[in-house]
Amino acid sequence: MSIIPHVKACSRTLCYQRDCPYCGPGFAGLGAVDDEIVLGLALEEGTLEDYLCLHWAQPPRGGTLMSLVHTQKDLTDGSYDDILNVDQLQKLLYLLESTDDPIIIERALVTLGNNAAFSANQVIIRELGGIPIIGSKINNPNHSIKEKALNALNNLSVNVENQVKIKVYINQVCKDVLSGPLDSAVQLAGLRLLTNMTVTNDHQHMLHNYITDLFHVLLTGNGSTKVQVLKLLVNLSENPAMAEGLLGAQVDSSFLSLYDGHVAKEILLRVLTLFQNINNCCKKEGCSAMQPTFPKGSLFFLLYGEECAQKMRALVDHHDADVKEKVTVLPKF
Repeated sequence: MSIIPHVKACSRTLCYQRDCPYCGPGFAGLGAVDDEIVLGLALEEGTLEDYLCLHWAQPPRGGTLMSLVHTQKDLTDGSYDDILNVDQLQKLLYLLESTDDPIIIERALVTLGNNAAFSANQVIIRELGGIPIIGSKINNPNHSIKEKALNALNNLSVNVENQVKIKVYINQVCKDVLSGPLDSAVQLAGLRLLTNMTVTNDHQHMLHNYITDLFHVLLTGNGSTKVQVLKLLVNLSENPAMAEGLLGAQVDSSFLSLYDGHVAKEILLRVLTLFQNINNCCKKEGCSAMQPTFPKGSLFFLLYGEECAQKMRALVDHHDADVKEKVTVLPKF
């Protein structure tokens, strides 16, 4: 299939006319803001085919005429390995900011997300003002676009300086994680972003009001969701300043079932680590002295109650050496 790039859009609005005279046979033209960006979408039988051609008639912020041709497969499966340069990233961000077409938005977010996996581009995208452009897409009603935006922010959040700009989205991401469809791609993407944002203690306090609800997602979600929530909670549990909030959270008693010997290792090890971290923080902060301040039904009474003690004693004989090692460093029951 050939791609016929074009240098003028048929109008400043979306054109889906097949065989448009401006776009060439088999193409539908897509005009952009002030016709500065011109796109050719190769169509076959009315659907987006393998290629997405970005052709710049007049680069919006300077630079030379360029075109990028990516295959649809490359853009969606993460196999596109080329690192875009500054000019290309700038133009891609301009495209993302300028278009309302969901297909183009999603492709642009995937490409930006892939490039944000490289440390140099994490800095460049921030300096180009790309974080708020990408961040604005987490409010898009299209769940696929929301997921891709969260994935891009997740890669960008590996850079500590980027976290300063990304933190403004934490409350919105928490609300989306807690209110969105359970076990959905959007929920998992949001949890991954929150996990990255809580690797250090700098922004953990922003999740204080969501801890009880996170435990609810932990108990109701599937295996993948459980693992991702536990990664987040383990991050929080390493910070003594978060210990009281964790122990005071209202948690259903079914939480203790996660300490059963038959639970998947990747889950069991993490709930044991959660207990271990909280216990270590309590030693530093003297949480036991605050026992009267924790309400009935809180995590404190679950972890330090008799039922949990019985489960810990049973795990001493667990068949997995890693599990047994974790149990040995917990309080002696």
